[in-house]
Amino acid sequence: MQRNEELFPLDNVGNALWQMLEGGDDLTLEREFEFSVIFSDQEQALKFGQLLLENNQKLSFCPYQGDDAFPWEITAYPFMSASYENIAAYQELLTTSATPFAGKYDGWYCVDNSNTK
Repeated sequence: MQRNEELFPLDNVGNALWQMLEGGDDLTLEREFEFSVIFSDQEQALKFGQLLLENNQKLSFCPYQGDDAFPWEITAYPFMSASYENIAAYQELLTTSATPFAGKYDGWYCVDNSNTK
């Protein structure tokens, strides 16, 4: 299979999606994603979480162990297909929305659907 760099650019998102596709995942199947944003201040994290809730986003709030300077995590759980456009757009939305709250985007995760066939 030849990699189409327009659909799977040579960056972290494109590489992850390409690996999923090569592993047999049907990227067109919708699934729940996890997008995390970390914060240095609990109050700012909660304000960001409120913003997400006001926009009907499913989320979780918990302590974060991976960075002592950013000990609070908000994770959003959108349901969508695994396309580069969807992931990049949601990542940009979170990054832009978290900036006024001094949040730092920390990455995304989704379940690989290759074993669900």
